[in-house]
Amino acid sequence: MNKPKKDTTQNKSLEQWIWDAACSIRGAKDAPKYKDYILPLVFTKRLCDVFDDEVNRIAGQVGSRMKAFRLVKADHKLVRFYLPLVPDDPEQPVWSVIRKLSDKIGEGVTTHMRAIARENPLLQGIIDRVDFNATTHGQRDLDDDRLSNLIEAISTKRLGLEDVEADIIGKSYEYLIRKFAEGGGQSAGEFYTPPEVGTIMSRVLQPEPGMEIYDPTCGSGGLLVKCEIAMEERAKGKKRSIAPLKLYGQEYTPETWAMANMNMIIHDMEGQIEIGDTFKNPKFRTKTGKLRTFDRVVANPMWNQDWFTEADYDNDELDRFPSGAGFPGKQSADWGWVQHINASLNDTGRAAIVLDTGAASRGSGNAGTNKEKTVRQWFVENDLIESVLYLPENLFYNTTAPGIVVFLNKAKAKDRRGKIFLVNASQVFEKGDPKNFIPDAGIQRITNVLITWSEEEKLSRVVDYAELKKNDYNISPSRYIHTSDAATYRPIAEIVEELKVIEAEARETDKALKEILEKLGV
Repeated sequence: MNKPKKDTTQNKSLEQWIWDAACSIRGAKDAPKYKDYILPLVFTKRLCDVFDDEVNRIAGQVGSRMKAFRLVKADHKLVRFYLPLVPDDPEQPVWSVIRKLSDKIGEGVTTHMRAIARENPLLQGIIDRVDFNATTHGQRDLDDDRLSNLIEAISTKRLGLEDVEADIIGKSYEYLIRKFAEGGGQSAGEFYTPPEVGTIMSRVLQPEPGMEIYDPTCGSGGLLVKCEIAMEERAKGKKRSIAPLKLYGQEYTPETWAMANMNMIIHDMEGQIEIGDTFKNPKFRTKTGKLRTFDRVVANPMWNQDWFTEADYDNDELDRFPSGAGFPGKQSADWGWVQHINASLNDTGRAAIVLDTGAASRGSGNAGTNKEKTVRQWFVENDLIESVLYLPENLFYNTTAPGIVVFLNKAKAKDRRGKIFLVNASQVFEKGDPKNFIPDAGIQRITNVLITWSEEEKLSRVVDYAELKKNDYNISPSRYIHTSDAATYRPIAEIVEELKVIEAEARETDKALKEILEKLGV
């Protein structure tokens, strides 16, 4: 007898529910603009329903919900999060306090959110940062009618402990963030890494129970969550208690920082997310002020950041940018991030970093010196790069360029030293709308070859350092592995992205030369 596909159906309906709630404000086109209102409300609905379940459990022991409410009010430790929302009728769900608001709804929701945050320090700055009553030039950003529609749409699904698993809530949450990335263009894409890319990264890194995992540019926390899921998948069936991973992240944008915290809590994971500019002020340090190190690091930093100067590298007091590597050039901080991540690994640490494809090849083959190539050469000669994965085009929401994943390993196996494993997965995808995606079979195939270093024709091969040196430290898989007889040309999107950086470098050089000539009076 075939098992009913209950989980799939439930998950799909949950996704549809969460998107319908988003669209209830002003339709699908404008829904991404309102993510700062939608996500905290969905998150609060989950908190309310779980709190109800905990109150019901206590009520079963003491005789009534009214007594249970009194007990948890007297001792907040009886529940994970104490919600100061008490309905007039104790038999009603606590969410009804929000749902029944009929006058000054925006003001009421804001008041309740702030009350919840006051009672739960862990939620402060996360659900109380949004003013549902905010105005711009005297006009409400989200009027009460639309807010009422949103609350009603969210009210149609119960999100308690017995209704949905935490991971299904997490998947639906991820689905909503992906939909925002689809509609939000470049800026929204910055906080979202396609789930299949995160799954490959986390499975290849093989995190073990109790490990400390770090993401210096964590966005909404998706890569950290993927590591926890990968660890739990590997541990299934093993006779041991599973210690959760300890997850650490830093995010620059306050709204995205709040999303990451909600994501940690909604997945019931142990996480510490700090806010601030990691490059200039990394928050995770030892008691002596040195850079803290971790077992695993995952990251998808914004590609080709051009606002860090040579002074930012020279003034660094954390030994992140070693002599011989250092400043990779102003036009792209990609290898600056790789250096920060390498410095954040302990002696046996491993990392997976998503970068622009140009980071693997820029400067190689040029007659003159190139700063990015110099940094790349330093990583190769210090035997820190274990493998490089070339991804398919049109996966990411902020670009059509393919992207690569660079895997670092501070303690490579003896038989892998002096070599790098390259995987050209440019053809391992299926067409999607609006973006391509890597199917489950493709994820498994890519993961297996990366873990086992299995060479497959037109997909993967081991390249030794002599060949890398011969190719002027070009580490792009597309340089060494042709996916078909006709695939002798690099993807146009990759070339265009690389040309943009080269042109920007040329403009910077011209500007510097002009300034020198002016000083000389030429």
